[in-house]
Formats: sequence, structure tokens, C-alpha cells
Amino acid sequence: MERISRGDEDAFAALYDAVAGPVFGIAVKVLRDRAQSEEVAQEVMIEVWRQAPRYRSDKGSVMTWVMTIAHRRAVDRVRSAQAATAREQDTAAREHKRPYDEVSEQVEVRLESEQVRRCVRGLTELQRQAVTLAYYGGLTYREVAETLDTPLPTIKTRLRDGLIRLRDCMGVTA
Repeated sequence: MERISRGDEDAFAALYDAVAGPVFGIAVKVLRDRAQSEEVAQEVMIEVWRQAPRYRSDKGSVMTWVMTIAHRRAVDRVRSAQAATAREQDTAAREHKRPYDEVSEQVEVRLESEQVRRCVRGLTELQRQAVTLAYYGGLTYREVAETLDTPLPTIKTRLRDGLIRLRDCMGVTA
């Protein structure tokens, strides 16, 4: 990384060969779209090249640093797409007022909300705490770990297991 931070293209090429596959893999896992994953992987590698002077070996391995950048980029892409969809839906709703059954809509929303509450109650207490802080409290995984005074890998496991249980309870197919 020190050589890369000084602009050594050969060192970057070696790093690229070592991390490009895993970077693409995490992007595909988050985005579930090959074309967008390729774009994100390219953006990540450009960011690694530009941010190489900021890498600190005392904070973690190069692979961890690169994979963190990759995960954040992929999640940002998902959030950006969701925000764009929401904006388009808001615009369409304002421009085109179509008649619908408000009572039916409210009942459906309440039923879905109750199902979510029921499924969250089905989590273990530890999973429920982690999921609540991360998804209702808006905390990052690291902030959840600090709040609960629990190692970050343990929090990640609790969140993954909790989300899998929620997905299964809600009847969502993977």
C-alpha cells in the first residue's frame, strides 16, 4: 500500500489481481445485478488507488480495508436506486391521481406492519436488539457493536441471522 500511495502502478496491478474478484463478489452479493456490480467494482478500485495514502495498517488488513470500501459503495448504490425509485413514485403520484380504495390500502399496510412486528418478536433478544439499533435506530454495524459493548463480528452474525429469520418469517424469497 505504501508503494501504491506513491503512485507505483506495478504494486497497484498486483493488488488489483488479488482483490478484484472478491470486490466484484461482494458487489454482486449486495446489488444482485452483474452490470451494476461491474461498475461498482471499477469505482472501488479507482477509490483504492486514490485513497491509498489513507490506508492505516494498524486499523486492519488491506483486504478488510478494500472490502469495506466495496461494501459501502454497493450499499450506497442500492440506497441511491431506492431513493430514485421513491422520487419517481412520488412524482408519478403527484402527477397522476388515480382512484384507489383507501380503506383497503390502510388495512393492507396495517396487516404488513403487524406481520413485521410479529416477526421481530420472533427474534432472539440479542438479534432483536441488534436489528432494532441498526434498522430502526439508523446505527452502523460498528455503532451497534459499541452501543451493545459487543465485538463487531458478533454483531454482524446476529444481524445476518436475524435478517434471515425475518425474511423467512415474512415469506420473502431470496
